[in-house]
This record gives sequence, C-alpha cells and structure tokens, in this order.
Amino acid sequence: MKTDFETLKDLHQYYAVHNTCKLKTVATQPVYEIEPPSSGILFIGEAPGRNEDQQGRPFVGAAGKFLDELLQTIDLTRDQVYVTNVVKYRPPNNRDPNEEEKKDCKVWLNSELLFIKPKVIVTLGRHALEKFIPNAKISTDHGQNFTHPTGIPVFAMYHPAAALYNPNLKDTMKEDFKKLKEFLKTIETKTKKDKKKKEAIDAILDM
Repeated sequence: MKTDFETLKDLHQYYAVHNTCKLKTVATQPVYEIEPPSSGILFIGEAPGRNEDQQGRPFVGAAGKFLDELLQTIDLTRDQVYVTNVVKYRPPNNRDPNEEEKKDCKVWLNSELLFIKPKVIVTLGRHALEKFIPNAKISTDHGQNFTHPTGIPVFAMYHPAAALYNPNLKDTMKEDFKKLKEFLKTIETKTKKDKKKKEAIDAILDM
C-alpha cells in the first residue's frame, strides 16, 4: 500500500488510477474530499449516490443536507469534519455495494484513514459499521460507541438516507447525535488528560 502522499488530493488522484473496482467503468467519477478535518472527526458511509457521482464530492444530496442539519445540532459544521465512503464510486441505481467492490476499495480507504489519523470514526449505516466492528448490528448498536483494534473510537449511526426513507428514524438520529456530542466530550477530556500526563512525564525526564 502506498502511503507517502503530501496531500489528500495526491492520495485520491493516485488511487483513482490504481484501483481494481469495476464500478469505475460505470460511474461518472470517483467521489472524495481533499481537506483533512480540523476536528479530527471522520464520518463514513457506504457509497456515493447520483448527486455525489455528478459532483465528485460525498454527501451533497438530500442525505448530505440532513447530515449538515444534524451536525449543526452538535455545534459542528461540514467544514470541520471529514466525510467519506467505504466505496468510492456510485453503484448502478444506488444499490448497495457488494463484497467485491468493498474489497477493491479497501486499500484506498485504509490509505485515506492512515493519512487523516482520525480521533473518532462515526459510521453511517451497516456497511461502514461492519467494516470496523464486524459483529455489530446497526439496528441494535446505533447510538453506541466501540473501540477498533487500532484503538480508534468508533461511534455507530444510521445512514442519513435511511431517515429520508423512514421518517421515524429522524428523531432516532437526532437522539443519537446528542449521544455523539456527549461521547465527543469524553474523548476531548481524555485527550487533555493524556496530554497533561505526557507533559508531566516529559518534565520529569528533563530534570
């Protein structure tokens, strides 16, 4: 896996050429963001839709608009977070990505994650959740946090598109975002404590 990229744009341009995903033969273009998140928070869905396929950016359609609204409820803007997908190309007719397609985009996604080094990963929908927490189920585990073997915290969330098809999920997602806000506070507190601990250790070593 190639990892020596200077920018996210370089990374995506490289993997847009060096990948084996058959979806690129039917999609308009790959879909990705090129700016790392100032917050360290990464949201990951399953695959681009029609609007994303046309514009080349993730979550720009109705689901993206709802995601923006949800972010506002926890005092975040779209510019502060990073949004991506397990699969970088739109599957025909917005069908779910299959296992082969997810596998073919795995190296691309892993390289993306290594570059960003997120402090929290928020999975949107079952495909993203299964990628990081294989035994979890979105219907029972949404609104809960897990720890990936890498040590990165993972927070499970329904995909915003699911709430567009099932309006009852809108309130569920709003409640889950409240839980996410509280979880992010605990991460921030832990980060500050770890930083102070490191500074104390460094001070002792310098004595």
